Amino acid sequence: MESGFMAFAKTVLNWIGLFFVLGLSILIVIIAVVYIIDKTQKKQAIRRNFPVIGHFRYWFEHLGEFFRQYFFAMDREEMPFNRAERNWAYRAAKDVSRTLAFGSTRNLTSTGTVMFLNDQFPTLEKNAVESQPVLIGPYCRTPYLAKSFFNISGMSYGSLSKVAVQALAKGAAKAGCWINTGEGGLSPHHLSGGGDVVFQIGTAKYGVRNGDGGLDDDRLKEVSSHPQVKMIELKLAQGAKPGKGGILPGRKVTEEIAQIRHIPAGEDSISPNGHPEIDNVSDLLDMINHIRDISGKPVGFKTVIGTDAFLFDLCEEIHRRGPESAPDFITIDSADGGSGAAPQPLFDYVGLTIKESLPIVLNVLQKQGLRDRIKVICSGKMINPSGVAWALAMGADFALSARGFMFALGCIQALQCNKNTCPTGVTTHDPDLQKGLVVPDKAERVYHYHKNLVKAVGMIAHSCGVAEPRGLKRHHVRVVTETGLSTPLNKIHPYQENSIPTRKL
Repeated sequence: MESGFMAFAKTVLNWIGLFFVLGLSILIVIIAVVYIIDKTQKKQAIRRNFPVIGHFRYWFEHLGEFFRQYFFAMDREEMPFNRAERNWAYRAAKDVSRTLAFGSTRNLTSTGTVMFLNDQFPTLEKNAVESQPVLIGPYCRTPYLAKSFFNISGMSYGSLSKVAVQALAKGAAKAGCWINTGEGGLSPHHLSGGGDVVFQIGTAKYGVRNGDGGLDDDRLKEVSSHPQVKMIELKLAQGAKPGKGGILPGRKVTEEIAQIRHIPAGEDSISPNGHPEIDNVSDLLDMINHIRDISGKPVGFKTVIGTDAFLFDLCEEIHRRGPESAPDFITIDSADGGSGAAPQPLFDYVGLTIKESLPIVLNVLQKQGLRDRIKVICSGKMINPSGVAWALAMGADFALSARGFMFALGCIQALQCNKNTCPTGVTTHDPDLQKGLVVPDKAERVYHYHKNLVKAVGMIAHSCGVAEPRGLKRHHVRVVTETGLSTPLNKIHPYQENSIPTRKL
């Protein structure tokens, strides 16, 4: 029996040795082939000078994104979102403790630091109230009574996976906030939660386009007639790429997405950098009123601010036509990136960030007597309560977040949104990767993230002595200047007086 076992063991060892030699031989052949290819190619100097081992440089470069995030970056130094910011969003989404010990890791003396001014007699819980719904579109056939001051910013089905959109839609419905479709058209997944939807029309008119890429009134009427569609947003520009249209690589244009957008499947979906029908503020108001006449819903536009001259021209044209011609809302996006693919020169160098553009818009509308007529919505890296509280204190009616809700879905900031290889299933159409995103579980996380952020904004408001978040004003905030000392926000951006008499709504 022992000799039989020894014979079996010997046979196994022989096979192992054979496979080892075979594998080693194949490896040597592969190395030799790669060596020859590297030495003869002329595109990459590293590979030509250091064949075979030069490939490790690109591998390490790729792994560096992950090692920096988990091992080397400090809690407050990473971009676009640092670990402290992401961790708050993760904990809020999981509905676990968001308290920390031993003091803040945030530098409270650097220029631009925002600080809220606590009141010596904070609002007691028994005196706190919830923010009231806000009416948008008083001249519309179907105005919208928006319940939440914090909502989901535009992310299209295409940029996001269908399971991600489904989770967002279901979570938004439970939270009582709206979800913006992004420029990719209205999909069944946006409607799957049963909640409020804002339909966005981008420069390519996806979902409501005709054969020439212009606006199809019949398709617009069909989309806007859906009871879940509460408002329509005309996108002029977004923070990731002001002056350039949306970019969806062909590998992400599935048959379903192509059908929703009315474009060919498998081909790059690249929107024009502007609306061909809109060359000036008069054209813009014409388009807004045309869409509003057809839909009966509130209509506004989304843009990145570059100069206030545009705003003054817009207000002048509104005064000429009358307040009913005005957009029902303006969505201001911050020029520091977004959830989709974009050229680096645009999100690094073009447009104003929300900290500068939001007060410009609010001040111009106030001086022009249109602040009550036009609601102001803002977005831009508002994934934590402080950013939303700042926006409300500045005077915004609503704040939006895209990437905050992506973190709620499980996004790990892998920076692969445009490659169809998202490891968490949020921005990929690979069925195997999508399996990791379980819709019912992530919908709950979306709900918890919204609930806990709204609660935390309320906590800041109560500390400042006001009853609810929209009670926050500019004088409740100070900003650290280059001297190292802080200055009241209302001195940096003074309150404006209405200088133009207008008719009451």
